[in-house]
Amino acid sequence: MKWRLNWRHTLRARLMLGAAAMLIVFLAGAGWAVQRAHEESVRAAHFARLQTTVYGLLAAAEVDPDGTLVMPAALPDPRLSLPDSGLYASIFNVARHETWRSASTVGLELPPPRQVGTGQWRYEMARAAGRDYLAVGTGVSWAGKAASVPLVLSVFEDKVAFDREIAVFEHTAWAWLGGAALLLLLSQTVLLRWGLAPLRQATREIRAIEQGEQATVQGRYPEEVAALTDNLNTLIAQERLRQTRYREALSYLAHSLKTPLAVLRTALGDPAQLPDAVAAQVARMDDIVGHQLARAAAGGASRFVPALALGPVLERIRDSLAKVHADKGLAFTLDCATALAWRIDEGDAFELLGNLMDNACKWARQRVAVSARREGDSLQLRVDDDGPGFGDTRAILQLHVRGDERVPGHGVGLAVVNELVASHGGELTLSRSEMGGARVEIVLRRV
Repeated sequence: MKWRLNWRHTLRARLMLGAAAMLIVFLAGAGWAVQRAHEESVRAAHFARLQTTVYGLLAAAEVDPDGTLVMPAALPDPRLSLPDSGLYASIFNVARHETWRSASTVGLELPPPRQVGTGQWRYEMARAAGRDYLAVGTGVSWAGKAASVPLVLSVFEDKVAFDREIAVFEHTAWAWLGGAALLLLLSQTVLLRWGLAPLRQATREIRAIEQGEQATVQGRYPEEVAALTDNLNTLIAQERLRQTRYREALSYLAHSLKTPLAVLRTALGDPAQLPDAVAAQVARMDDIVGHQLARAAAGGASRFVPALALGPVLERIRDSLAKVHADKGLAFTLDCATALAWRIDEGDAFELLGNLMDNACKWARQRVAVSARREGDSLQLRVDDDGPGFGDTRAILQLHVRGDERVPGHGVGLAVVNELVASHGGELTLSRSEMGGARVEIVLRRV
């Protein structure tokens, strides 16, 4: 059972079995075709020699004036004069119903003569008294002095020699074909082993990764395998980044909750301040937990997610924010090509663009402008508003190095955006908008 499973589930075994089966079928078909062709060729050669013997008999034969066939003592082929030599001849005088037989037919029973039209030839396999013969016959009309004499000349050759020649060829041909098949199978085994060597190397590297002996697939592979190993390394890097993000989020969460919990613990000693302290610290902890959950759940860049059309995403966010900030009567400007799409998780796209546009809506006076365009292998996003702006953008970006830090006046939205951009290997830039307010520019590069 183990042997059958190995052959069923091993790629090398499948290729070997398939190649061997195809090789055997091909060589068997080729051998059969060559054998048949050789047999036909040998048969045609034997018939040609017998036909030559018929011509020799015809040249040696004479017919006397009364229509009697006369044959010389010395025949054209010496074997016709030797008893049981393997070559036999007969001439049937149709008019007189007489048959002449060569001396080689003594003691043998030959197939009876068959009528053959004048000028026609007959090539066949004949059988008589348990023996097989190759037979060639023809009919002639001998022009005598008184009248034409119809004759039927037949020559027979024992089929033993023919069968022996065919058998020798078959044995030699199948021996060579078998040797060639064995040589080809050995060559295929070597070629398959050489061709599948990169896969075996990749398997060893993957096992080393599973055992913690190395971090990534490091070998150099042919382009057909390199695509697989590159994608595998990408998956490994993304999984490790995700695990790191989970650990950091838990660490930051534990660290960030210490201060609110300490404030609440202190407020227990002052019942009058307890409700306000609880409300403030619960709101703060809610922000911290929400930020860390969003940070940990960020999908990050991936070449395996389908391309997402960004136009519909921007429109849905705009429609939602227009309702939330309806009291401001904001004017939205969206600059995004209909066909623009990018490989990004849908949740990440809504989180990133939603936070940027929501932050702009909070601080905008009248206008919010969003631009999305693709340049080469990068996606460029820009959100402008006509609000008060960021002030010291360098300080804001430095504060966002820690995900649990909050920028006064901007909440955790930009912190979440910064984490998402970092997870996608992109760049985030804060500057002054041409409308007088804040500008957030993001550049994401294709994985």
